[in-house]
Amino acid sequence: MRHWGMTRRSFLAGTSAALAGLALAPRSGKASTVFQSPNERLNIAAIGVGGQGRANLEGMASENIVALCDVDEDRAAGAFDRWPDARRFQDFRVMFDEMANEIDAVIVSTPDHTHAVAALPAMQLGKHVYIEKPLTWSVKEARVLRDAARRYGVASQMGNGGMASENLRRVSEMIWDGAIGQVHTVHVGTDRPIWPQGMNRPDGSQSIPDHLDWDLWLGPAPERPFHSSYLPFNWRGWWDFGTGALGDMACHNMNIANYALQLGAPTRVEVVRQEGMTGEAAPNSSVIKYEFPARGAMEPVTMYWYDGGERPDVPEDLPEDTDLGVHENRTFFVGTDGYLTSNAQLLPQSRMEDYEMPDQVLPRSVGHREEFIQACKGGPAAMANIEYAAPFTEMVLLGNIALRYGEPIVWDSENLQVTNSGTANEYVHREYRDGWSLDG
Repeated sequence: MRHWGMTRRSFLAGTSAALAGLALAPRSGKASTVFQSPNERLNIAAIGVGGQGRANLEGMASENIVALCDVDEDRAAGAFDRWPDARRFQDFRVMFDEMANEIDAVIVSTPDHTHAVAALPAMQLGKHVYIEKPLTWSVKEARVLRDAARRYGVASQMGNGGMASENLRRVSEMIWDGAIGQVHTVHVGTDRPIWPQGMNRPDGSQSIPDHLDWDLWLGPAPERPFHSSYLPFNWRGWWDFGTGALGDMACHNMNIANYALQLGAPTRVEVVRQEGMTGEAAPNSSVIKYEFPARGAMEPVTMYWYDGGERPDVPEDLPEDTDLGVHENRTFFVGTDGYLTSNAQLLPQSRMEDYEMPDQVLPRSVGHREEFIQACKGGPAAMANIEYAAPFTEMVLLGNIALRYGEPIVWDSENLQVTNSGTANEYVHREYRDGWSLDG
């Protein structure tokens, strides 16, 4: 059986080998700490230890947790109690100054706007880094972290746990096997936001709680008075601190498409529609269109992102009540020979009856955080290492640039700039507040 002028076997061999090689290639260079035995335990420091930070710590509890850093002592209290022997800090810069020789790896689970400023000095000290998704708040920050990981030779992982999933591997193998022919359209969505968006800055200010260092929480973001509207979770909707529903979930939900289709950088990003966006906050809902050029044997792809209750129409040749799952954090692939969901189901469902799953070509994961631990100890690179995660994050965040600019953008990835508007480039990065920098 032939697809697109080549055999299924030759397409599968070329594509899967390239991707598997990228995912499993050993990290280049050497970090400051090199372990001879996988039985040795890492000394781990964590920055941001409430919420997702606590979950990341629990996922690495097999190692030595030696330092806990959080600007909010109340949010950190659970982790402080869980690891009473770990040293406690509010400022990660002080932690690095005092404990640089005692730390092997760092977990960064802060709000989006401080990911880069926390992770970069760790890498500069030769520390391995696990960074929550999205990797960074801005497109430029992602590029800086990628370059730093190369320069300092550290192991790394972005916290998009689905990268370790069975479905990512099965769907990739099905696509490479030609299960639905050439994929030309992808629909990806989320049930977010589940926090406020579309709002304006609150009036006035409130007293800063005694347990919070508000200046440190702001980090590189523009200075503003404290208000409870931002904490502990609603920062995600504010442009100064978060990256909205897109930044929160696309590094999860776009990941299967990005990996299986080798998407790389889009050439054009357009907001199809949005409702409720303000100068201060992400919109209540949006549909964003990404256009990708041909990649090797793969033809151009158009990908649509949906949030805030938006969803695509059901194709005319499928039953009207078909659940595409896009509004429930899933992905729907459209190919020249049919449809595929991110839970490895061909549509219509009857197609699965006669379909023979392809041979396994990708290794199965030992676990997302476990991959990072093994990489730190000299094992293969984690699947979502910065070499993979940085360009992926750049791609995701271009949607926010298009939202904030208000017009379609044409993207030059090599030069990290929007080519059809100088104004839009203001959103590629921002000036940091005094006392903060992104020196790599």
